[in-house]
Amino acid sequence: MYARAAATTVALLGAGALVLPTAAATAQPHTAPAASGTARHDRPLVVAHRGASAYAPENTLAAIDKARAMGFRWVENDVQRTKDGELVIMHDDTLKRTTNVEELFPDRAPWKVADFTAAEIAKLDAGSWFGPEFAGERVPTLKQYMRRVSHNHQKLVFEFKKPELYPGIEKQGLQVLHKEGWLDRRHVKSRLVIQSFSADSVKTVHKLRPDVKTGFLGTPAVADLPSYARFADQINSTHTSISADYVSAIHDLKGPHGKPLEIFTWTVNDAPGAVRAAGFGVDGIITNKPDVVRKALRED
Repeated sequence: MYARAAATTVALLGAGALVLPTAAATAQPHTAPAASGTARHDRPLVVAHRGASAYAPENTLAAIDKARAMGFRWVENDVQRTKDGELVIMHDDTLKRTTNVEELFPDRAPWKVADFTAAEIAKLDAGSWFGPEFAGERVPTLKQYMRRVSHNHQKLVFEFKKPELYPGIEKQGLQVLHKEGWLDRRHVKSRLVIQSFSADSVKTVHKLRPDVKTGFLGTPAVADLPSYARFADQINSTHTSISADYVSAIHDLKGPHGKPLEIFTWTVNDAPGAVRAAGFGVDGIITNKPDVVRKALRED
């Protein structure tokens, strides 16, 4: 929907924008696939949802630091855009739930991210709602967030949240990733997935950077999966909507990089759910409680 011509893409994203998919095959987070319809790995990858968000305020630097302290390399985030064009890490399109915006700006309801400048958002307390020990935690910009993920030697499932509200956000997000060193071969190969609930957004990312691994958030009908496999490497479905047969149908297809299609399921926060999802053969489990999932999988 927001794709541009290849020449424009190169100018904005650098020479790496034209890396062919075959030259940047994505690394698999598990062992090689077994026969079709069977589990393809011993344990699914565990991804800390919005950081270790059961233990620290979601989508903050504290949350990804907590995930690192717990020993988790993969984290997930949400990206939106401010009034003056800065990309920030925030799940909701309103600041109300996870900051003190009502207190600081009582006359600015409904407190949409897009109605505030980056400087105004930087003043907000994004931690006190979760617990007093996190008072003063800020809403990170995407630049700040990426630098902390790099510092922590972590890997990222990057989500464009509600991209229909922010035309061109895919190109802008890729520009930030490029500037922060996240679109080189090493990161693209094994450290980054970009996902969205919007198929148009995922298509746009795939057109702008066909080497980047992408995921579609949802549970398309089995008959529709081949069309998604043209632009998405993953079908990332809620855990309540999947079955072993559905996971097998995903694995029977190949994504745009010629690798078997994958599924990261969300949001699994208890041991029985983790064991159930792993039994289906999912490739990854996105969770607020990565320690609970890890323990359940080790004991299963």
